[in-house]
Amino acid sequence: MGAAYGRHFSKPVAEATYANIQAVGLPEWSEADQTLARPLQEELDVEVRGLADSIPELRGPVDLSRSLGGGSDDIGDVSWNMPTVTFRYPSNIPGGPGHNWANGIAMATPIAHKGAAKGAEVQARTLLDLLLKPELIDAAWTYFNEVQTAETEYIPFISETDQPAIWLNQEIMDRWRPQMREFYYDPTRFDSYLEQLGIEYPTVRTKPISDDGND
Repeated sequence: MGAAYGRHFSKPVAEATYANIQAVGLPEWSEADQTLARPLQEELDVEVRGLADSIPELRGPVDLSRSLGGGSDDIGDVSWNMPTVTFRYPSNIPGGPGHNWANGIAMATPIAHKGAAKGAEVQARTLLDLLLKPELIDAAWTYFNEVQTAETEYIPFISETDQPAIWLNQEIMDRWRPQMREFYYDPTRFDSYLEQLGIEYPTVRTKPISDDGND
């Protein structure tokens, strides 16, 4: 169980970030990337559209009275203490249900690397904007003080004496961490994690699953 504030992000910084997203553009997907993506979408019974091929419009403002979801961390609380934004980059195969084996397939592939590299470039460009354009900083704080927090007071759910429950998973980690180490990626020996695992890219199912669940 946990509790966190809803997210309210900075409009000026979001607009600057979006301009950088448009400037950086999408990754260049190879046919191998698409060959992995489309069969997975077909197997998940979702729209077969391959990998991201367009940049969606910047959304907002969000109706906070109807925004009941949030991140699984304290990003909402952070956003009520200083101008904050988050952004997404295309490093996964669209259509996955989230928190599922299907969403983990792309992690060790060029799809994830290409998307993360583009995301890092957007982040770097936005940081440069914040460092080199004082007017952007001023606009961010003006929005924060005169719009976001004009009628809302942030009161944290935790106190100054509350401590994180870092002991909760200690026994589990002590048991499993040593067994996990043999699967850590070794960049001194392999060019990619797929190479380390001996997996050819892309590997896709060539026939349907039989009624008994076996290939």
